[in-house]
Amino acid sequence: MPTEQHEVTRLLRKWGEGDQTALEELTPLVYEELQRMAHQYMRREKPGHVLQTSALINEAYLRLVDERGIEWESRNQFFGIAARLMRRILVDDARRRNSLKRGGAEQIQVPLDAALTVSQEQATNVVALDEALKSLELRDKRQSQIVELRFFGGLSIEETADVLKVSAGTVMRDWTFARAWLRSEMTNTT
Repeated sequence: MPTEQHEVTRLLRKWGEGDQTALEELTPLVYEELQRMAHQYMRREKPGHVLQTSALINEAYLRLVDERGIEWESRNQFFGIAARLMRRILVDDARRRNSLKRGGAEQIQVPLDAALTVSQEQATNVVALDEALKSLELRDKRQSQIVELRFFGGLSIEETADVLKVSAGTVMRDWTFARAWLRSEMTNTT
């Protein structure tokens, strides 16, 4: 594990034990990665989205700082939780906008292929994907976590395996199955 990863893990543990100076030292070490994650999320949003990347980072960071009772184990766990928080922020924002725009929670469904392709296309419907992920979570929680960590958090197979404490092979199998299941689920609802 590179030195910076060790340092992030060390500071997370100190912060978890109540050391607020560790949080101050941690912030510059994780900010760039949080920014990369936020950019990845925002690339999937439609042009002109009212929530800017910096606002997404700031909101996620504030929620991370407010998290209580987490026993911080590693840098990867931290970024996994950050990915989940960013997803929640965007889903909440999308639901609010849908409710205001259409007078309810009406949603436009998109195929998962469009959502899973990390490209310049801005076709992801966050609410539709969130609903499909909730269904997957009821079916297989670990597969749902893998999609969240890989797709939203940008974690590698190995980093995801580390967060979930499973083998890289298990992550690969579950990732493959989860993508196929979500694709089918989203296709059947359109």
